[in-house]
Amino acid sequence: MKSYTVHLIRHGTTEGNEQGRYIGSTDLPLSEQGAEHLRALREKHSYPQAQAYLCSPLRRCTETMKILYPDAKPILIPDLRECDFGDWEGKTAEEIAREDSRFRQWIAGNGEPVTPPNGEDGAAFSRRVCAAFEKIAEGLMRSGMTSAVLVAHGGVLMSILAAYGLPRAEFYDWITEPGCGYSMRIIPGLWMRSRVGEVYAEIPPRPQKDGDDNERILVDLAREAADRAFGKRDEADRAGNREEKEE
Repeated sequence: MKSYTVHLIRHGTTEGNEQGRYIGSTDLPLSEQGAEHLRALREKHSYPQAQAYLCSPLRRCTETMKILYPDAKPILIPDLRECDFGDWEGKTAEEIAREDSRFRQWIAGNGEPVTPPNGEDGAAFSRRVCAAFEKIAEGLMRSGMTSAVLVAHGGVLMSILAAYGLPRAEFYDWITEPGCGYSMRIIPGLWMRSRVGEVYAEIPPRPQKDGDDNERILVDLAREAADRAFGKRDEADRAGNREEKEE
């Protein structure tokens, strides 16, 4: 049966990311260190090729695409941009927590949903991203192309993987390092029936040992990465500082 593959890759770091600032709609370029890290990844690993290349229009994504895929001519998808953090843009968690008592509730994700002041509602962000991804998947099926590379933001990729990825995992379980990501296989019948795709490999690929259960490993690795990013989630919540603060 014919299937379609989408390779989901997170952009490299900006100076704002390196300073621990919430960078969403702010259009920062890659930092020198972020660009160098991507070049090192490209030299060390073989990144998957594709027939179509898709990208958030923000500079940190287009520059990442240019480094990892120098010959690609990506299609820019406006709805793949990161969440707008409004008045929290460009600030660290510590700065925001001092100014706005709602921030800790937003971090914890408990009780009434909190929207960053003058920013984007989380549910609206998820709907925007998911609608864009569904158009991408269905566009592949209509066009006859069977593969695409998608370079976007951490929050965007986590939204897609949490909504459509098999094996199932939570939003924060899918956090990934800059320049890294996951490959998803979409089978038309399953997609039309259940709107899901099989997440079958990491990017860059990790060597697999004999007897490994690939499905279990993917989710375990995703959760380990999330714990590293959070410094264990409970500790991050207590500190009011989630390091995955996209991106």
